[in-house]
Amino acid sequence: MRKIPNNGNLKMTKVAYPLGLFICLFIYVAYIKWHWASATQAFFSITEVASGARRGQQAHSLPGTAARGHEVFYGIMFDAGSTGTRVHIFQFTRQPGETPTLTHETFKALKPGLSAYADDVEKSTSGIQELLDVAKQDIPFDFWKATPLVLKATAGLRLLPGEKAQKLLQKVKEVFKASPFLVGEDCVSIMNGTDEGVSAWITVNFLTGSLKTPGRSSVGMLDLGGGSTQITFLPRVEDTLQTSPPGYLTSLQMFNRTYKLYSYSYLGLGLMSARLAILGGMEGKPAEDGKELVSPCLSPGFTGEWEHAEITYRISGQKAVNLHALCASRISEILQNKVHRTEEVKDVDFYAFSYYYDLAANVGLIDVEKGGSLVVGDFDIAAKYVCRTAETRPQGNPFLCMDLTYISLLLQEFGFPENKVLKLTRKINNVETSWALGAIFHYIDSLNRQKSPAL
Repeated sequence: MRKIPNNGNLKMTKVAYPLGLFICLFIYVAYIKWHWASATQAFFSITEVASGARRGQQAHSLPGTAARGHEVFYGIMFDAGSTGTRVHIFQFTRQPGETPTLTHETFKALKPGLSAYADDVEKSTSGIQELLDVAKQDIPFDFWKATPLVLKATAGLRLLPGEKAQKLLQKVKEVFKASPFLVGEDCVSIMNGTDEGVSAWITVNFLTGSLKTPGRSSVGMLDLGGGSTQITFLPRVEDTLQTSPPGYLTSLQMFNRTYKLYSYSYLGLGLMSARLAILGGMEGKPAEDGKELVSPCLSPGFTGEWEHAEITYRISGQKAVNLHALCASRISEILQNKVHRTEEVKDVDFYAFSYYYDLAANVGLIDVEKGGSLVVGDFDIAAKYVCRTAETRPQGNPFLCMDLTYISLLLQEFGFPENKVLKLTRKINNVETSWALGAIFHYIDSLNRQKSPAL
């Protein structure tokens, strides 16, 4: 019997095939749309992130700009001292029309000082380059060419013969010129004592806020170094301006204001130079025939050696009934007619630094870390006590009686009464009270005045 074809199955096959094809096509189109949407979203997300990153980098990198309208700028100051070279890298911010604010400081020191390379200037370059590398790491790349770079040399180079000092400075200048920072013709120099005092005055008054607020009372500055001592303040009394000897008054321009400062540096009256004079020695000269220097300011029976400015002296004490009285008499001879006295210092608030701080901390007059306040008479009380003790037993520091007596008499010679309060500190608002801050601040302010002389 012949089979009859199953037309029903055939019809189903004809319908199922195009239906399956349609479903496959639909799924494929849906997948393509989904994939495109995902890819597009990812693309715009990546673009937005990249744009944001570029915007963020721009906000950080453009020199002179920062968030919320602050201007950001930097300054680099090299302090070339007698015992070492130090670099200070300062970051400042400034709101339009306002006084700058110090926001960060980086500090690094290397030994020995530049003067140690006086006979081989080439050896000085590696240390300078090492400190420059610190500045490169600390300052963003786009700020380099707008950041002033300055070196100021102090006591060590002042004592070198002129030709040797100039060769050293010229070598430093060559290294500076090869750096990516802003370098002027006056980028390297030997700072005189008055400049040192004025720069320290700027630092203190900037950190205490006196320079930011017109009319606010400024503070005075006392610094006692090894070779010299400085006193600087802003006179308010006309008599001070009229009676000050020539060379004691100096003009300073800062923030479009002119200050007439009383500022003087006494070379030879720093603590180490004063020690030598009290002992009877001469600066830069060994004792004649190796003779022992005998002083009433040292413990009776004390003998030893003391090195100053690369010369070793043999020193000893002498028998004395009243060590303090004899020592004070000797120091008064050294100070006689050496210091100008001003009446106005009694009425000015003063900060005192360096050896003033160190000696006061040594005998417990102030906290070793935090500093503090004392009255001038405290130095005299401490001196009498230490000298009386030294009469019967040697001290760990054989110069303590001498140094405290010297500081007490020096302050009296300046015109400070015994009840005058002095503030002794190493830091103000957690910033070192170094002259370097004031010096770079003044340098930057001078550059700005040159750019905008009409302001």
